[in-house]
Amino acid sequence: MKKPIVAIDMDDTLCHLVPRAIHYHNELFPSLQLALDHITSFDLSGIWHPECSEEMFFGRPGLYEELELFDEHTVEEVRKMTEIYDVIIVTAARPASVPEKWRWLQRHLPFIPFDNFFVAKRKYLLDFDLLIDDGPHNLLAAREAGKETILIPRPWNAPIQPEFCVKDGWEGMFDLVGERLAGRRLPKAAAGE
Repeated sequence: MKKPIVAIDMDDTLCHLVPRAIHYHNELFPSLQLALDHITSFDLSGIWHPECSEEMFFGRPGLYEELELFDEHTVEEVRKMTEIYDVIIVTAARPASVPEKWRWLQRHLPFIPFDNFFVAKRKYLLDFDLLIDDGPHNLLAAREAGKETILIPRPWNAPIQPEFCVKDGWEGMFDLVGERLAGRRLPKAAAGE
């Protein structure tokens, strides 16, 4: 029997992208200091410095390799999931950032094989049973497709948080995934048989 597939986003789910990008924005444009709570949607063009661009904000060479893990429980919780589920990492990425993201993943989660690393902006096109993500568009599309979801709360997804199962850190994520997938048939080893 096939294992349930748990899809996990990278940026601002496994690691902290927006805070690091804000750091570099604020270094480049000291006259307009951004903070995480200023980011209330995925469209940042109205809040960053007028001379900034999406490429400047998210395209800095090396940015994705220096991101910090979401918290101290991230690695262990994902590792536990890989013992029972088919864990795939699904991330939207510019072509230039793909190698950086892969290197980051191998440094922090080396037990995730290359075959389980997907670059996709339209994540709903992939087959999975549960999605862990911070992107409202991804969560809404997954729910519409009948998938289980866990939302990582960020200022940009505040309007939809009441509609979703929310987990603000990785401690206990393995157990929460199990609860969310409890209605689905698990492989014998996962069910403790």
